[in-house]
Amino acid sequence: MKKGFSKRFMYVFVMSIMLTAFLTGCSSNDKNESEKTATETVAPAADNNTADNGGNDVLTTDNQIEQVETASPVPEGMVKSTLTGKYVDEKIAKKRPYAVMINNIEYAARFHSGLSKASIIYEAKVEGGITRLMALFEDVSKLKKIGSIRSARHYFVSVASEYDAIFVHFGHTKFALKKIDKLGVDNLSGLSGYGGMVFYRDKNIKAPHNAFTSKKGLEAGLKRLKYRKNHKKDYQGHFQFYDQDTDLAEGKDANKVSIKFSGYANPYFKYNAEKKLYYRYQYGKKHMDTANNKQLSFKNIIIQFVDDEPIVKGHPKDYRTINFEKASGKGRYITNGKSIKIRWEKNEKTGYMKYFNEDGSELVINPGKTYVALYPDEGSALKISAGI
Repeated sequence: MKKGFSKRFMYVFVMSIMLTAFLTGCSSNDKNESEKTATETVAPAADNNTADNGGNDVLTTDNQIEQVETASPVPEGMVKSTLTGKYVDEKIAKKRPYAVMINNIEYAARFHSGLSKASIIYEAKVEGGITRLMALFEDVSKLKKIGSIRSARHYFVSVASEYDAIFVHFGHTKFALKKIDKLGVDNLSGLSGYGGMVFYRDKNIKAPHNAFTSKKGLEAGLKRLKYRKNHKKDYQGHFQFYDQDTDLAEGKDANKVSIKFSGYANPYFKYNAEKKLYYRYQYGKKHMDTANNKQLSFKNIIIQFVDDEPIVKGHPKDYRTINFEKASGKGRYITNGKSIKIRWEKNEKTGYMKYFNEDGSELVINPGKTYVALYPDEGSALKISAGI
């Protein structure tokens, strides 16, 4: 064999081996990719259970497989709010909220200011069939006007203590003062010597319905009385929240919720399915915040049936009381167009207050703002309907 021919033969032979190896590798890769694709696109047997898929939950049904996104990473410097379950600046989340008593007679309601910024609003009867509101504010940094503010009632003091809140009021009953002292609730009072530092009067509104406060006033009162600004380290919060918006699996349709406290006070809520919020109405009108011209709206509604009765029978002022010292009762939780039955337990001395499902598990609610009605136990005037 000639030397040149031998070299050419060896070159062709080596190139043939390399080409064969290359084609074999491609074929193997194509096969692996094909098998991988087939594995990813074929759903596992439908058994309506949740399967583990490397950190992502795969929900299987009879007809389809649904990939559920894992929770988004927590934004830097943000933590879950104990009031709304939404992410807020950790400095805000550490702060104690303000629980502000809000005048709710029809005349005063025309001038409500700042309420759309409250994280939670409570409503309960006071004397004469009227209701009063207590608004819990997590962040007052942009609020120049909150109110109008009226006098304290002892059962609202008890609720404020559940949140480790600073209780804000202009006036009080003797029963409220006793409760403030008994529970050791930090409070800012308009009838105190420092009242002018915290509150101011709007001269365009008739007294006594014209008392308001602001970020500046609240912070001045906090500084003057040297109250603790932040929650204690062991503070647990009041609610359990879902990580993301969740529909109730069962329950009664709830597109309109009417909460008739009396012939005078009859607030109601209409569900907006597109925004998945309940919009509040009272006195036959939309309940508006005059500070920003926004209607009050809520993600969650809790109806807490309570023992509401006169604190002293035959008392001319008809002061009410609610058994909160060591009590329990039934209620309703309403969100995303559905209503379910719940129950609650409270121990005023320890500050314990929890809501439970009928099976005994703790209630978990949706992230967002919450309205709570402390509603007379009979509940006969409560209407939850599918139609609006």
